[in-house]
Amino acid sequence: MKAKEARDLSLDELQTKARELRAELFSVKVKRSTGQLEDTAKLGTLRRNIARVETVLREMGGASK
Repeated sequence: MKAKEARDLSLDELQTKARELRAELFSVKVKRSTGQLEDTAKLGTLRRNIARVETVLREMGGASK
C-alpha cells in the first residue's frame, strides 16, 4: 500500500486497515517461527505498510490503537 492510497481512505477505513495488517503480521510471525513461511520479505513489507497507515492516521489526528 502506498501512502497516497492510504490518504484516500477515511479514518474508519484506516483504523480497520491497521487492525487487519497487525493481524496479518501476527500470522506471518507465527508461520516464520514454525518454519512454514516461504516469503520472508513479507515481514518487512507488512511492517512498512503498518507504519505508513499509522503515519497517515497521525496526520489525520486519529488514534491508531
